Amino acid sequence: MFKLWPRSWLPALLLSILPAISMAQFGVGITVNLAPPEMPVYEQPPIPGDGYLWSPGYWYWSDDAQDYFWVPGTWVEAPQPGLLWTPGYWGSNGGAFVWNAGYWGPQVGFYGGVNYGFGYGGSGFAGGYWQGGHLFYNTAVVNVGTTHITNVYVKNVVVNNVTVNRVSYNGGNGGIQARPTPAEEAAARQPHIASTPAQLQHVQAARSNPALLSKANQGHPPIAATAKPGELTGKGVVAARGAPAHPVEPAHPAAATHPAPAAHPTPHPAAAEHAAPAERPAPAERPAPHAASHPAAAPPERPAAEERRAPPAEAAHPAAARPPAPARPAPSKPEEHPEPRG
Repeated sequence: MFKLWPRSWLPALLLSILPAISMAQFGVGITVNLAPPEMPVYEQPPIPGDGYLWSPGYWYWSDDAQDYFWVPGTWVEAPQPGLLWTPGYWGSNGGAFVWNAGYWGPQVGFYGGVNYGFGYGGSGFAGGYWQGGHLFYNTAVVNVGTTHITNVYVKNVVVNNVTVNRVSYNGGNGGIQARPTPAEEAAARQPHIASTPAQLQHVQAARSNPALLSKANQGHPPIAATAKPGELTGKGVVAARGAPAHPVEPAHPAAATHPAPAAHPTPHPAAAEHAAPAERPAPAERPAPHAASHPAAAPPERPAAEERRAPPAEAAHPAAARPPAPARPAPSKPEEHPEPRG
């Protein structure tokens, strides 16, 4: 368990125990020439316990798939008491889209004006705050559910807990035209902590799930949010509105699911009777015994067999087949009673 320190000690504590990570590590990371899809609309799963902060879902880029994939929103434990999460965002830069990574810090910095919902309405964080080493939650923004959480702070503010403005990037054509405030610029200069190991594992799990690619879900991921990082199955999974009921699997080759006609070369006998002459199987391809025992199944062989058994055409029709015999000359009549010679 972490000890609780007075709030006045927090800046000095952060400077002494947190790595001073340069701003370059939270700046330009990935550049893409394709705009990210709009933000999907989804509900927030209940918080799993005290000390968890909401990390909103976002579109990230996969070089392997050459496509955006959805990283589901999830509840994450803060790496240290007093730290808040600044989400990453896409910014347009002369037609290209540049990813600015998120980070942990004592104040929430600039995240492009993107309305991620659930307390991240485009500037700051309205989901709760730290006091005395505990998080006080704004239940008008976050879904506390039935989980017992001590010292839950409830503001008298009505805030919609779903994403309203669905634009997912800052600047450029069609992007959000927001600029950092002086307080957000000051927050960017403070010491930061990068994504926790649990958050990195969550991104890898999303990257390996083909159902989360934008080409597969058309901007409506079937896993839009989870109760804990990396847990993409189970009762804590929430789908986006309009998402398919089951994760989308990549298409299989047509030959694997629908064999081509060449896989069945032997046609049905009835089909052979109506086939074109060039498509009918030759009589020599069928065994003679089979044709003799099943004459009806081999109609092409019957004419040849009947031709061999039929009598000559002239015997069947003598009058039509045999021409009239030519007249023969009468033989000379021999002498009937030759006289003996002396």
